[in-house]
Amino acid sequence: MPKMKTHSGTKKRVKVSGKGKLVREQANRRHLLEGKNRKRTRRLAKNTEVSAADTKQTKRLLGKR
Repeated sequence: MPKMKTHSGTKKRVKVSGKGKLVREQANRRHLLEGKNRKRTRRLAKNTEVSAADTKQTKRLLGKR
């Protein structure tokens, strides 16, 4: 039986924390930042956890259980 390959796009975007949670960066912080207020851009700078609805599928893409 062939091995499962890790999904390349997912491994670039999602990291597994020390406690096993999936952590990702937030969208909307790449460009056009002059139109977004400081409070919003600071909030978007923080990493966030992958939502509960997406966790199972994302772990499978990463080759985790």
